[in-house]
Amino acid sequence: MVRHQGTGQHLDVWIERARNAGYPELRGFAAGLISDRDAVVAGLTQPWSSGPVEGHVNRIKTIKRQMYGRANLDLLRKRVLATP
Repeated sequence: MVRHQGTGQHLDVWIERARNAGYPELRGFAAGLISDRDAVVAGLTQPWSSGPVEGHVNRIKTIKRQMYGRANLDLLRKRVLATP
């Protein structure tokens, strides 16, 4: 479903199969999908992605973790803007 755009119509069938699966982890994941179904369907059917933004956030958080307790906000700002 994730690899092929526009396959949100198969989500309900997949969730129902997962809810009846023998693995509690899979049943819990299916329950989470049900609680946020509209967002999941939009993520499967829309052509755009928030991946690039999430990548930048991850990069900034990594730099921040590396600098914890070592420097102030000015140096953090310089490192965030200097790294590609």
